Parts: sequence; structure tokens; C-alpha cells
Amino acid sequence: MPGVFTDKNLLFNKSRHNTGRPRTGHEPAPERGPQQEISKGKQTQNMKDENIRPIVRILKKELDLGEMPIVSHLAESERDPFVILMSTLLSLRTKDEVTAEATDRLLALAVTPEAMLKVPQSKIAKAIYPVGFYRNKAKTIHHVCRELIERFGSKVPDNLDDLLSIKGVGRKTANLVITLAYGKDGICVDTHVHRISNRLGYVKTKTPDETEMALRGKLPRPYWIMYNTLLVFFGRKICRPVSPVCSACPVSRYCDRVGVTVSR
Repeated sequence: MPGVFTDKNLLFNKSRHNTGRPRTGHEPAPERGPQQEISKGKQTQNMKDENIRPIVRILKKELDLGEMPIVSHLAESERDPFVILMSTLLSLRTKDEVTAEATDRLLALAVTPEAMLKVPQSKIAKAIYPVGFYRNKAKTIHHVCRELIERFGSKVPDNLDDLLSIKGVGRKTANLVITLAYGKDGICVDTHVHRISNRLGYVKTKTPDETEMALRGKLPRPYWIMYNTLLVFFGRKICRPVSPVCSACPVSRYCDRVGVTVSR
């Protein structure tokens, strides 16, 4: 089964795109230029709904495949829904490099719900440390495994409603599982997706859940699965939470800069 990000019908093929310059995967962040104060006058409205198409096209060209989110990387080689679910649970409020190492250690203990449930919570906690809230996550892993065994025949559900019925599984996790493990349509909204979608002026929402619902109503369906990966990468490199690097932004001409007071 092809990976989500190598299936030509979902994102793009395995070969690196040609952006006109070599990519090493270890390029330095854009040089810091002088901070620029954004005018507090009337907001310029550059973003129109139809502009999301060129924005996605540009961000696909900019994406460095070597720096995709860890769960997206995992989906390239491993489409086991249980593995994707476990890695996603670990990734919450945790840096990618920490998640990657913790996932390896966890899966060295067990790769099925039955086997994982036999591992003491204390041993799981030790294996996944230092992910954020590692003790709570060890408890959640046991609970989720028990639910999978008792309610779903040890299978990870392939639909949002069933996944969300499991305590400890939120909308971000559920959407990542159905998109990355099953290749089904879903929109995973994290802080990057929520922030950037609003900053562009594409949506006007207060919470990630509201953003997901708004995107489901207007984002073209072919972009649903790829949207999270593109915006997470973009949000880490350019469109940062504080003082975004607007001077190096490849989609600045479409952006309304909502809420941006200082940029670089």
C-alpha cells in the first residue's frame, strides 16, 4: 500500500520536487532581518477563497520532504493504524525528535493492543519519557488499548465517531488516524493550521475545532489530507507564532496578516 504522501492521488510522488535550488534537509532558518511593525490602519484584504489553490500549490513546492511532521514520516513507511495511533498520542505537546525516539522505544515493547496492555504502565512511562505528560500518556495508552480490545475487536476504528468515542482520543488524533492510516478524507487542525488559516484570512475562528468545521465547509476536498502537513512545515519555518518571517514568505501576496503586529 503506497504511503499517504507518495500516492500521486493524495499529494505528490516520492521524488523530491525541483524548486530551482538544492535542498539538504538541514538548511538554516532564514536570516533574521530587522523587525517590521505592521500598520495598524485598515486591514488589507488580499485573501480570497479561490487563492487557497495557488497557496497550496506554492507550499507543496516549498515543502522539504525531509522535515515533514514525524507522524507523516511514519505514514510513509508504516500504515498500521495502531502504530499511527500510538505515535499520534505521544506527539501531543511534544517535539518531533522526542516523539520519534519515544515511538521507537514504545513499539519495541509491543505492537498490538493485547501485548501493550500486558506491559505495566510504569514501564510504558519509562519508555516514552521525556514526552510531555508521559505518565498521563502511559495511562491513556492502556485505556485506549483496553477500549480497542473490548469494543472494536482489537482494531483501530476507521471513522471519526468511533475514534472520538474513546476517551483520550481528540479530534486532532482522530483525523490523523483516518487520513494517515486509512487514507480517508479528514482535516487535522493543530495550532499551526488554526493560526495560519486565520492569519491568511481564509477563516475567522476562535478555536481549532471551529477552524476544522470552517475548513470542512470551504477547503477543496483534494487538499484535506495534505493541508496539515503543509501548514505545519510552513508554520515552523516561516509563519511562526511570534514575529513571522513575512519577508521570506512565498505566499505573502495572498495573506491578510490578520493579528500580525511585528514581522521579520
